[in-house]
Amino acid sequence: MQTSKTFKILFRLVKARKKNNGAPIYVRITVNGKRAEFNTDLFYPIDEWDSKTGRAIGRTSKARSLNDELDTIKVDLKESYKELTREGRFVTAQAVKARYQGTDHNNETLLGLSKYHYEKNKVKLAKGTLKNYKTTEAYLLAFVKKQYKASDLPLEHIQYSFVVDFELYLQSPKNHLSKSQTLKNNGIMKHIERLNKLMGFAHKLGWIDKHPFEKYELSYTKFKNGFLTEQQLERFETEELESAKLNRVRDVFVFCCYTGLSYIDVKLLTKDNIVMGIDGMLWLSFCREKSDEPVKIPLLDKAKAILKKYENFEESIRLLPVCSNQKMNQYLKVIAGKCEIDIKVTCHIARHTFATTVTLSNGVPIATVSKLLGHAKLSTTQIYANVVERKLRDDMNSLQDTLNRNQIPA
Repeated sequence: MQTSKTFKILFRLVKARKKNNGAPIYVRITVNGKRAEFNTDLFYPIDEWDSKTGRAIGRTSKARSLNDELDTIKVDLKESYKELTREGRFVTAQAVKARYQGTDHNNETLLGLSKYHYEKNKVKLAKGTLKNYKTTEAYLLAFVKKQYKASDLPLEHIQYSFVVDFELYLQSPKNHLSKSQTLKNNGIMKHIERLNKLMGFAHKLGWIDKHPFEKYELSYTKFKNGFLTEQQLERFETEELESAKLNRVRDVFVFCCYTGLSYIDVKLLTKDNIVMGIDGMLWLSFCREKSDEPVKIPLLDKAKAILKKYENFEESIRLLPVCSNQKMNQYLKVIAGKCEIDIKVTCHIARHTFATTVTLSNGVPIATVSKLLGHAKLSTTQIYANVVERKLRDDMNSLQDTLNRNQIPA
């Protein structure tokens, strides 16, 4: 429960706004040294007001009537303060004022914003993305409970300092939700990025006047994306495997190496995703699960051979026997060990291999690769575009040949 060191209520006559011999009465709320005030809509003669006590002078019926009204306002403000405290809210002078005036809204808090965002986007966003937002929400609420001793926080209190403190909170392993899988820098940045998007959503809704991330910069650690070289891919394709499970996993992985599909997209493929292209050849046609981007991929011979191998397998409508992502990665580790491949091979390595070894290093333009991968932006594809040394060598040799041809004889 949130507690405050100070909570004060003061009534004052604002003489600067006097009319005739009277002036309006304002009430000032102070919580932990921070103030908020508003006009009570009460008006009283200046010479009949005691500024020290904040009360009307005398025992006249007019004075008693005013003081009774001031007492009622004071009681209601105290009750507003108690309500916020009982609710575990972070109590500020502005929050007490809003509760008294009936202008506070449940949505205009951190938890309220998170829940509103979830409801508005649960149809648009993928299940995995929604799950990630829920994890970020759990971290935010744990942080608010520890830092502010509250169960929720008004959006007005989320400023630049809040973001910095939240990042520091996430950096401590003792605050991580999973002790077995601690957050690394990029995981922390993902939570900060989701908070950034939530506050951007609140700003568009008009719930906050200023975006707290205006001066904040996300700092991701850049990693070199792994991929199989041409020799490693060939070894992976031809290695003798005794286990039927390992053979199925290897086939699914190789299929992704020649199509660029992610794990979830290859898992969801059905016969309906095979279409006849404009060239009279077989193509894959689907929408990416992650971004809903439409993708069309002409099938290379090696991909078609794998589909032929599993034609009508188990009388399923699925195209390939894809097991769980966890099992796929476990078996891929075993296969990589047999092939003496020293990089960590996971399902996503196939997508990197398609972008780098199969397409870009064989002269396919990056714009074409971007379309095949289903990227909305070309800049996203550049993450995958690890141009191998052979391609750099070939390009430079081609340049040298051009320079030699254009050289003017002495």
